[in-house]
Amino acid sequence: NPVLWTVLTLALLLAASGTPYPTYFSGAQFIHFLLGPAVVALAWPLWQRRAELRSRARAVLLAATAGGLAAAAAAVGLGWLLGLPDAVLRSLAPKSVTAPVAMGIAEQLGGIPALAAAFAVITGLTGAISAKYLFDALRIAEPEVRGFALGTAAHGIGAARALQVHPDAGAYAGLALGVQVVLAALLMPLLARLI
Repeated sequence: NPVLWTVLTLALLLAASGTPYPTYFSGAQFIHFLLGPAVVALAWPLWQRRAELRSRARAVLLAATAGGLAAAAAAVGLGWLLGLPDAVLRSLAPKSVTAPVAMGIAEQLGGIPALAAAFAVITGLTGAISAKYLFDALRIAEPEVRGFALGTAAHGIGAARALQVHPDAGAYAGLALGVQVVLAALLMPLLARLI
């Protein structure tokens, strides 16, 4: 997985050079900016299948909502059981949303944006690497289902992997990613106020 190797290489280089992450990140703002257009590029497969996707809109919205809430609740619940500090829990909640959005949500929740980005990247990599084995073990063969699950759980990294495997998987992953981003940005700050 190219993202995995890039993250590992970058982490090793930062550690070896003694460069703090905030220093690196301030110099990498242009690359960070390009994440937005890269996510938008996932819209092309959606456009090609718009009639089919429109007919499934209600099911997609319900599944994305349930998947996003389950991912956030499971992560925060496990972190709480492990006794993680509140700021870490608030950074962990948006782990299944693409990194730039996760950072913004974490900041709104009172979390640590850089930590939220790290959790998002780890989640995306884990999903992209392990999903095929999990889907095979569960005998889930439909590319649409595989893609939607990857986009919901593993955001942009999972969607990119789904697109490599099958165009339908990529379309559904892109849809799940988009719906997940909007829902998380709207619902997580509201839910945090209620809890």
